[in-house]
Amino acid sequence: MRADRDRVSRLLKTARGQIDGILKMVDEDRYCIDIVNQVMAAASILRKVESEIFRAHIGSCVQEAFDSGDEGQKKEKIDEIIAVVEKLSR
Repeated sequence: MRADRDRVSRLLKTARGQIDGILKMVDEDRYCIDIVNQVMAAASILRKVESEIFRAHIGSCVQEAFDSGDEGQKKEKIDEIIAVVEKLSR
């Protein structure tokens, strides 16, 4: 992985803490909207992680494939990006 590991790790640990908090809220039968708000916050952090990793992939792995001149590698990286973008658009 070429993304900033410290940043990704910190964000994931924050999301894990939020998810643990959400589980506690569910166990305590807290107000639904409060739980939903926490779920949205955790999802937002995970989207940041996703973006960070995807950006790093394009800036390094994809760039390397294009710099190599290998048409097979280029096609493979383009196909990967298309697959991810299709998943994101669902």
